[in-house]
Amino acid sequence: MSTEHIHVIGAGLAGLAAATAAVEAGARVTLHERSPLAGGRCRSFHDASLGRTIDNGNHLILSGNRATLAYAARIGAADRLVELAPAAIPFVDVRTGERWALRPGPGRSPLWLADPTRRPGGVSAVALLKGALRLLLGAMPDGRGPATTARAFERFWVPLVTSVMNTSPDEADPTLMRRVLLETVGRGEAQCRPVLTREGLGHALVEPALDHLARHGAKVRLAAGIDAVRSEQGRATALRSGERTHTLGPDAAVVLATPPWITTGLIPGLDAPWAYSPIVNAHFAVEGGGDTPGFVGLVGGTAEWVFRRRGLASVTVSAARHLVERPAAEIAAVLWADVARALDLAPEPLPAHRIVKEKRATPVQTRHAARRRWAQRTALSNLVLAGDWVATGLPATIEGAVRSGERAASLALEGR
Repeated sequence: MSTEHIHVIGAGLAGLAAATAAVEAGARVTLHERSPLAGGRCRSFHDASLGRTIDNGNHLILSGNRATLAYAARIGAADRLVELAPAAIPFVDVRTGERWALRPGPGRSPLWLADPTRRPGGVSAVALLKGALRLLLGAMPDGRGPATTARAFERFWVPLVTSVMNTSPDEADPTLMRRVLLETVGRGEAQCRPVLTREGLGHALVEPALDHLARHGAKVRLAAGIDAVRSEQGRATALRSGERTHTLGPDAAVVLATPPWITTGLIPGLDAPWAYSPIVNAHFAVEGGGDTPGFVGLVGGTAEWVFRRRGLASVTVSAARHLVERPAAEIAAVLWADVARALDLAPEPLPAHRIVKEKRATPVQTRHAARRRWAQRTALSNLVLAGDWVATGLPATIEGAVRSGERAASLALEGR
């Protein structure tokens, strides 16, 4: 029996991807979200102190993130993204002011590494290839050994692994990282082009999805979370939301696209086996920025990436256990010092700012945690899971979230 009505619980990127895929396949869709804002960790909101709309967190999309770009296209938002071509990922060492850009060559051949203008500054091709070989063989690159290896580690592997995995390179699972490398840098320049949003993640990936669902007749229930999932004889049979109960007919299925700690409260027998890794974001009101968004990676400071669009400089610090418990004012001062150096701005006075802490941004993505990620099918025949933390084979990223949502919709539509 095919599924005709799908309830999607959670309106983050995984839930939105599932809902839009299901409604396009002809299913009736009801989307339930506890928050008054859709988008989850990719939500945008207006900050009164800055007088600007900011993203909850910064995310860098690459042209090799095929599912994310296809999702943007099918919800009619491709023009809200800016692809920076040819691929050039800029960096600055905030200690010395030295600048360089990573410029992958065309195709899969690594011969482009022979050109020093394409590599990180002062890093040899041999050192980069040794690190890549370690990753392909199942071990994470490290900085031990000669100075050339240490420099390659600091200027290439640390920024790449920390931002993708939200886990330090000495802990991160190499299998997940290898998959990312093979889908982007390993396929050449055309898959490594940075893709930025013109006006924020909400404007590009969330609002168009809600509009798309409305055009297709889906029902979107914001500020209306699901408190319990009832089940009988191996099927989900009802959803409780406050005083309201949604009875699930024989043609109904559920996509549960909530964070792990909420999912465990809804489905008996599941446990959340992970520790979590925080991300700290800072948003500074600055003059200028131009019409085209930009970004730069930072080495040698506390900030890791600075994203720039008109009137705003936004900072990301991944795997931020060393930072997340510090007071917001102290964090702002530390990060602004890096931003000022990177963007050649006056170090004083500290501009208007907003600090956003996500203490459970992603699970810690170690080998042990990766082995314990949940499959998308569950013991309930009409309930499947979605989220960047399920077993997608990818790290917990936007791309992983979108792929999980689309696969969840496909599984739900099968109607086992």
